[in-house]
Amino acid sequence: MSQVTSATLTSGLSQVLSGSRIYTAVMFGLGLLSAIGVAFGLHAFIAGHEHVYGVTREVPWGLLIASYVFFVVTSTGLCLVSSLAHVFKFKAFEPIAQRAVFLAIATIVSGFLVISFEIENPWRMAIYNVISPNLSSNIWWMGTLYGAYLFFMLTEFVLMTRGLHRAAGIVGLAGVLSGIAAHSNLGAVFGLLSAREFWHGPYMPIYFITSAAMSGCAAVLFFTWLGYRANGWKMDDELKKAFRATAILGAFLMAVIMFFVSWKVLSGIAGNPPGKFEAMMVLLRGEYAPAFWMGEILLGLVAPFAIILATKGKSTKWLFAAGALSMIGIFFMRYDLVVVGQLVPHFHELGITGQGHIFSYAPSLHEIMITLGGMSFCGFLFMAGERLFRGHTSSHSSH
Repeated sequence: MSQVTSATLTSGLSQVLSGSRIYTAVMFGLGLLSAIGVAFGLHAFIAGHEHVYGVTREVPWGLLIASYVFFVVTSTGLCLVSSLAHVFKFKAFEPIAQRAVFLAIATIVSGFLVISFEIENPWRMAIYNVISPNLSSNIWWMGTLYGAYLFFMLTEFVLMTRGLHRAAGIVGLAGVLSGIAAHSNLGAVFGLLSAREFWHGPYMPIYFITSAAMSGCAAVLFFTWLGYRANGWKMDDELKKAFRATAILGAFLMAVIMFFVSWKVLSGIAGNPPGKFEAMMVLLRGEYAPAFWMGEILLGLVAPFAIILATKGKSTKWLFAAGALSMIGIFFMRYDLVVVGQLVPHFHELGITGQGHIFSYAPSLHEIMITLGGMSFCGFLFMAGERLFRGHTSSHSSH
């Protein structure tokens, strides 16, 4: 991959600011939606979260937490996929490595944008994370580890664009280790909460890491094809091979996640475990059943797995479809995980008068617009990166 000089960056910036009418319209739309999302977030600070968000004391984590989890899970997965090339030296993945690193940065920055509007005083988190660390807090470790992870990803990307691949591999290894540590810790934020039976258990950090790798593969399939299609570029043979290798790896990870989900369901219904059984029934045949069966299972796992197997990973268009479906399903997966885990009251078995058997939650307009803004911001960064770094590959040709 050629070094990126100042002249290249200048030329790339001019490419970002210019383009076809469709490209300009898309960038304007993404930028506008990003600004609208930020405006809704700022208004939430002024009006008060309790007045504009759908979360309650009973269900304190909602759409914004689920969106944050979606972004950081995808970012960690992209880091893992990129590391296969320049850290673990699997040459088949080299053509998608730089794009994957850039996307890892774009997704985690978008995640930070969303979570900053969920936290009532985000600036306090940044300050007290440094001056008053709480080493016994999983939340503190999450912020610290993801901060280190972002630093390593930015450094790695700069080194890659300058052609310093050996140094990038070393920093990339640090990024992988910090990403895995941060992500397993995120799983522990859920898994160590014994009061939430639906989440509680030692498998949650392992599940988060595995599903992150699957999310990374889906993101590569989705964004790579989209980038080339949007700019009128044609994939070379090496990139097609990397595309196919990513799809095969993704299909394998989907099979592993199917295994996890199967045992998650079985452990939630076998013997009617208190708390977990009620939540599992909400997921399997209650209000969230459509999101589970149609979103998580069909779109997130079964359909993309079947597409990859049927096409043997040879059709780039169908692999893009598999990646798109998987990403949609993965978002449902994160949303269901976060919300359903809170719907069963803490003292459900006591039958307390005045307390509902199952809590309810519906995202507000502010939460929806902030989430949409975060996704638009991620898309804006991606499109700008494609033009600025010319597809993140050393060779591609125009139609």
